[in-house]
Amino acid sequence: MKKLFGLLIAMLALAACYSPEPFEAEDSGESAVSGQSSKIGKMFHVNGMEQTCNPSVSQDAEKYPASMLWLNFGGTLHVNAPDSAYTTKHVKQHDRLTVSDTAGNVKWYMMVGKDECQFQDPEWSTHGGFIVALRGNAFKDGKLNCGGALDYKIFAVRMADQKKFWFFDKDISEEATPHLWVDESATPDTSASDSTVEGFFGTDKVRLTYVSDDDEIVFVDFANGGLKKAKKLKKPSGRSNWRIDSPLISPDGNFVVYNVYDNPKTWEAYIQELSENSTPIKIERTAGMMSDPAQPHWFEFKGRLFVLWAEFPSNSQMLNKADLANESVQDGSAGRTVMRELRLTPDAPTSDLAFEWIGAAREIAPIPMTGGRSPDGKFLATGTNPAFLLKLP
Repeated sequence: MKKLFGLLIAMLALAACYSPEPFEAEDSGESAVSGQSSKIGKMFHVNGMEQTCNPSVSQDAEKYPASMLWLNFGGTLHVNAPDSAYTTKHVKQHDRLTVSDTAGNVKWYMMVGKDECQFQDPEWSTHGGFIVALRGNAFKDGKLNCGGALDYKIFAVRMADQKKFWFFDKDISEEATPHLWVDESATPDTSASDSTVEGFFGTDKVRLTYVSDDDEIVFVDFANGGLKKAKKLKKPSGRSNWRIDSPLISPDGNFVVYNVYDNPKTWEAYIQELSENSTPIKIERTAGMMSDPAQPHWFEFKGRLFVLWAEFPSNSQMLNKADLANESVQDGSAGRTVMRELRLTPDAPTSDLAFEWIGAAREIAPIPMTGGRSPDGKFLATGTNPAFLLKLP
């Protein structure tokens, strides 16, 4: 049986959006105007003040600069439609994947097909040319039935031609939060066969992670056995009953960073090598931190590796309800975004050799941004309640 959150509050604590309940933002007293400048940079609303799920900053700064991938709720979308097929009125919940920029222009999108009910958990892969997500559907008496429990599958989409590659075609948890690593040198060939991993991605150096129904991180290496040799990672000691959220693969494809949470106000973050016998390494909460790291992401720049995370005030949930474009909350009162450099060594004999911090954590922005930092270092993304792109000064 698929795991479902028992409480709506727990649903909203995560970056993913599992509930169709509408979000009501706090009134900032100002209109939601894009491109508001302040001392922390320039803030751009994504989809107005509407709820926007699964924020994922663009991993292709050339084709999709200053952009964010996101999943919609129902109602109305506040973006500039690129064509007549992308309607913005009377929208169904999670019926499309959207990449939009700071001007609200939709730069890329994918609608659900005729046999699909909704998308879930989209994430830009480490390679700018691919996205990974879930698709849910259900049939009754041979007809599509989207009104009840859905059966989820994991797929990758090649952005160049919108073709899909199915990793799993049934029985995946709605909370699987898949992530995909593809060798950065891969050059997708849309004329090649798309029925194999190598044909679809242009390489067999492809790795997939997701969270299973048993609440374990599953790791699949397609260059070394693929689905038949999938491995499960050990959970952190003493945290067997905590839930895993959003494991993200490192740029070199050898580690994941993720949250585990006990309740909406209690969570921790870990780094772990993609190895069956690896030990999770906790990102310790040190002096000056507001909370344990929330929604950690990798960031690599010119050979330097960092972990980026959000922090929230004490006794808060892992989400934001304020209009972050309002300067009145740009003082850390709603949370902050932090980055710390580290060095990782795969296949090390002991954990002290596998993991080493370089320097102290540094504040990047005095507001919480949960959707990662763009490869060029210029933008931070966040979403859910509501969504923003921040151009750093």
